[in-house]
Amino acid sequence: MSQKSVLEPIEAERTGPQGHPITNNLLLSLPDHEFELVRGALEFLDLPHHLNLHQPGQDVQYAYFPNRGMISLVVATEDGRAVEVGVVGREGFSGAALAVGLRTSSVRDVVQIAGDGFRIGAAAVEKLMRTAPEMRMVMGRYAVVLGMQISQTAACNRLHSVEQRLARWLLVTRDRVDSGFLPITHDFLATMLGTDRPTVSLAAGIMQKKGILEYKRGSVKILDRKQLQVCACECYQVIEQFNPVLGIP
Repeated sequence: MSQKSVLEPIEAERTGPQGHPITNNLLLSLPDHEFELVRGALEFLDLPHHLNLHQPGQDVQYAYFPNRGMISLVVATEDGRAVEVGVVGREGFSGAALAVGLRTSSVRDVVQIAGDGFRIGAAAVEKLMRTAPEMRMVMGRYAVVLGMQISQTAACNRLHSVEQRLARWLLVTRDRVDSGFLPITHDFLATMLGTDRPTVSLAAGIMQKKGILEYKRGSVKILDRKQLQVCACECYQVIEQFNPVLGIP
């Protein structure tokens, strides 16, 4: 089976047990007989801004499959500083530790762009890993790709300029929420990029003067994606190469 076909969405509409439509690529990629196994375990929920889905040191209780919005994977240090190391949108799921039989994770999972989606309890995920081989393969593959994204993001945060990192973050996030309008604040961007607000504002201001984006209080609108890619470092291309595997156009 080719990589592209593994997460190729199914054309027929799928819904959760209460009739809520499913737009999560991973859930749509499952064959019909396995989706029927999964469907009964799905619980629909809104994902409001700043909702904490998992805290480091606690057991992973659920796997979350967003329909809309974006989940940040954040590492925090003892002195209170934090930096984002990965993002999850409708292409995948958070709680990747469950895909490989683990119940703990060192990252904080928090909703940064509000949306909605589904969750599956940890015990149900463990059962599905035994009874749904296609789901096990797809979730395991996603966990590996997410790990690559985290590694590349860590390198980017250490080695590249704030302007390059900001461009990379905007592109990766846009791919996952499928929108050029991102409801995000200066403070949020600074935290996610591991820097301070004035530095992010300066980098965003430079891009705004170039006509690449429109930067207002509480939101960023991407105006010129091609030029934004020119501003980004090679890390975006490294992450982007896996988009077809994740069903991202």
